[in-house]
Amino acid sequence: MSNHLTLIAKTQSLIAAGDIVGAESALVELADTEGDGALMVVLEQLPPKDILAVIREYDNSRESVINLMVTPEMFARAVVIEKQYKDLTRTHLRGMMNSVIFRDDADPVEFLTAIGDLEGGSEAMADYFSEKWSRMEAFARTSTFDSVEDDGDMLSESALLACAYVPPKLELDEVADQDWMQMAWLLRYQCPDLFTETVLVLRAKARAHDLGEDEEGMDESEEDDGKVETGDTDRGKATPAARDDDEESAI
Repeated sequence: MSNHLTLIAKTQSLIAAGDIVGAESALVELADTEGDGALMVVLEQLPPKDILAVIREYDNSRESVINLMVTPEMFARAVVIEKQYKDLTRTHLRGMMNSVIFRDDADPVEFLTAIGDLEGGSEAMADYFSEKWSRMEAFARTSTFDSVEDDGDMLSESALLACAYVPPKLELDEVADQDWMQMAWLLRYQCPDLFTETVLVLRAKARAHDLGEDEEGMDESEEDDGKVETGDTDRGKATPAARDDDEESAI
């Protein structure tokens, strides 16, 4: 156990220094030498911000043992604080979520349910779909992803919930892209409450955008959340870890 405590301290130190690749390498070495069970013990001891720092640096050219091992609960706690990184493109968020939720051995609904159970879960999902607002509205209304300019009024919240129980027009295998379409289908038909909340948050973001408020303006009503620039967050470069203070308040 003392070895695990040493590794936890080393991992946290590397993450704090911005050496995400080094931190992941240390965790991978543990899994290689002592097995996945030992790695899981360490992951369970790491705070969400440190797990997030590692898993958001996904690399789709290879599988990460961390992404393969993280549980739905661990992942959800990391996802809801991802907004603390100032990544307005959402590239890291989408890549991280796709790589973990659609991994071979996973039940995507377990991950989505865990996210939906946490405060901030629908906001994180809305960030994931931030570039697909009109397509999500079309999917809610018509059960397809085809959006055109004047395709009808937006559904009310009660109508959104009701439509979740309408039989799908698209089968899951038609949208199984391990990307946003599959995610949207699973949300609507397997997690209807989270789907509804996500669409409502997307609408709020769209309204704020139309009023000229950018993402930063929307967050100014909250206490400064310590967002950091992510210009150098490609794999192998320094990725600042999310803030230490007030971390639990975001979970």
